[in-house]
Amino acid sequence: MKKQNFDHRTPPTHDSKTMHAIVQRTYGSADVLHMEEIDRPTIGDEELLVRVHAAGLDRGTWHFMTGLAYPIRFMSGLRTPTNPVLGLDLAGTVVAIGKAVTRCALGDEVFGIGKGSFAEYACAREDKLALKPSNLTFDQAAVVAVSGLTALQALCGVGCVEAGQHVLIIGASGGVGTFAVQIAKSLGAEVTGVCSTGKIDLVRSIGADHVIDYTKDDFANSSEHYDLILDIGGNASVSRLRRALTERGTLVIVGGEAGGRITGGMGRQLRAIALSPFVRQRLTMKTPKENFADLERLVQLIDAGELTPSIERIYPLHDVPDAMRHLVAGHTRGKLVISMTDAA
Repeated sequence: MKKQNFDHRTPPTHDSKTMHAIVQRTYGSADVLHMEEIDRPTIGDEELLVRVHAAGLDRGTWHFMTGLAYPIRFMSGLRTPTNPVLGLDLAGTVVAIGKAVTRCALGDEVFGIGKGSFAEYACAREDKLALKPSNLTFDQAAVVAVSGLTALQALCGVGCVEAGQHVLIIGASGGVGTFAVQIAKSLGAEVTGVCSTGKIDLVRSIGADHVIDYTKDDFANSSEHYDLILDIGGNASVSRLRRALTERGTLVIVGGEAGGRITGGMGRQLRAIALSPFVRQRLTMKTPKENFADLERLVQLIDAGELTPSIERIYPLHDVPDAMRHLVAGHTRGKLVISMTDAA
């Protein structure tokens, strides 16, 4: 990150050492979430303390809230959450920095991925943060990192999309999908988005060349074949997805919410990977990696006007349970924001 003119190593004086946060003491539905006043987090040598202005809500936070599928508990705590504060995406202002931090300065406006962003303050590593683009508000910047990185890495790092290719994005109206449509278009692809009837206008507005309403038409029964299919949380079988691919096309599966408590939605991914060596098509999956270099690439797209977050609604901090219920219901168009304004 580019430093500002000052680089003090001591945090500013605060009147209080506590903060308001959305806390869960056990795994469960959105009913386990509630507001508490708790101690502000302390930072390590390679961390920063960010005063959170806004946070993003993504599907991954549901998994951490519920502790499902069970393997996620090896990261989040076997019986109860190790970190009781949910939230990954954030945008805010740096108010304290660890002694090993070299790229950030106090007062920097940043966005990225932290620990427990549904709170007035959160810790983050500097390699998971970037300077907030000047043409985005904090609300917009707060929803970029998790979904934007997933879309970028699925299309470029795994899908290897090229100009002129035909790309099908299943789940084009969701958090990852709205980023994926725009990124694929910026790379010169011809993009077809799949969504429900009420979200067609959104998918068209972000640049999709064609839109398929899955309530009326089946992409797998079309005469059209795609060089790359990005399936985001869908439930189509691998065989149906393969029917829509070109002979040597690539399938990238991201997420997937159907499945049991042990494998979650990973069944299709595992079947695709197992089949891939025996067919001409490339069948694979993507789990996002959090890194500064790809955050900077997203910033470049944003600065160039090729990528703009699609926000459906902004919730105050105390309404996180309602925001989560809305997300789980599957009606979200783009991203949901959690604002720290009037958090108390």
